[in-house]
Amino acid sequence: MLNLIFLLVGFIPLIYGANFLVDGSSSLAKRFNIPNIVIGLTVVAFGTSAPELVVNIFSSVQKTTDITMGNIIGSNIFNIAVILGVTSVMKNLNVKTNTTWKEIPMALLAASLVIIMINDVTIDRNKLSELSRIDGMVLISFFIIFLSYTLSMIKSGSFDEEITIKEYTLSKSVLLTALGLIMLVVGGKIIVMFAVKFAKSMGISERVIGLTIVSIGTSLPELATSVSAALKNNVDIAIGNVVGSNIFNILFVLGISSIIYPIPLLGGVNFDIAINIFLNLLLFLFVFSGKGRKIERWEGISFIAIYVFYLIYLM
Repeated sequence: MLNLIFLLVGFIPLIYGANFLVDGSSSLAKRFNIPNIVIGLTVVAFGTSAPELVVNIFSSVQKTTDITMGNIIGSNIFNIAVILGVTSVMKNLNVKTNTTWKEIPMALLAASLVIIMINDVTIDRNKLSELSRIDGMVLISFFIIFLSYTLSMIKSGSFDEEITIKEYTLSKSVLLTALGLIMLVVGGKIIVMFAVKFAKSMGISERVIGLTIVSIGTSLPELATSVSAALKNNVDIAIGNVVGSNIFNILFVLGISSIIYPIPLLGGVNFDIAINIFLNLLLFLFVFSGKGRKIERWEGISFIAIYVFYLIYLM
């Protein structure tokens, strides 16, 4: 129980640290006259995925690869099945053309790349199946392409949502940024340390802990952002935040993680990645299932039901 308590407590500095980092760094960027939309699509996007990045860096350094992979795949499954599920139950989510034809397919491509790259024994007849350092570099290369696409969208004026950036004094902005980074590091270290201890003490695989407790905890910033956006009728931000986060998680976070330490293919991972791919496909199909491009309430309920059955399977 102590291991579980410390594991859960670790999410407090992790999540608050991400918020402080976003607020502080966004305010600093604003002082350099960077447009709000650029800050929202870069600084804020990086900040909401900072928990996954920090946890994965620590788990890669400690070579706990089950948590490394479980955290990312679990977060992406949670993002679609629960975050999009909950927000679409609250309000039908209209999906813009760019999100439909470019960002959702990019998320699907990213998930498909992982299952291809990690199955070396099946595809290349290698002795070991793993997400190698070279695979990580390829993922980072795709991430750079995605960043280029985002910047081109900004230049073309395709984003028209209002994004509010909090402004602080220079000293407070620097303090919040520094404090956010410190809290992220402390929270990430605590989570990885006690996730491993909790798994061992309970006889549960680190993969399951990564796919459930760790991934849900690191996805809380995305949940808060999407629910808030839905309540404010910024529904494109709600779905764009989730899809963008999934792309970021695989191409950047998983790419960095596998460069730090290669991630071997362990039991059950192919099934988890397949669920992620299935949810991305389902998201794409749901967009066209009714009148207009939107995710409706019944589809949100379907996403949530799939996640419940997936958790039952894991348990």
